[in-house]
Amino acid sequence: MANPFQVTFDAHDPQRLGRFWAEVLGYVDQPPPDGHESWPAYLASVGVPEDEWDDAWSVVDPDGVGARLLLQRVPEGKTAKNRVHLDVTVGGGRGVPLEERRRRVDARAAELVQLGAELVGPGEEPGGYWVVLRDPEGNEFCIQ
Repeated sequence: MANPFQVTFDAHDPQRLGRFWAEVLGYVDQPPPDGHESWPAYLASVGVPEDEWDDAWSVVDPDGVGARLLLQRVPEGKTAKNRVHLDVTVGGGRGVPLEERRRRVDARAAELVQLGAELVGPGEEPGGYWVVLRDPEGNEFCIQ
């Protein structure tokens, strides 16, 4: 049996970075727990000090299939290349002709740059094409 997991990002601005990743993945902001009309209402009910309410943000797959992303505030910035990164499939997979995948990947890369990503550059191998980007806080990821 597989174990569920979440992916956690350190962030300077968890909400902003979370909303960026929600756009990348087609995710939504995680709704507050049942019985609470908002996250502040929930956090107050469990005794989290108000000055800590923006220390984390979560986004989830609206279909409940993909991993939850947790973005947590940290004081330090990113200082080195990621040792793990996300590869996001936007081109349709290997069942789609390579030139069509390339067109889709390049179009999505341009959209993500408009949302705050930084273009690093394309990569290719026989039968494969991807673009490397950095999110608004410098974390590398690929779209393929």
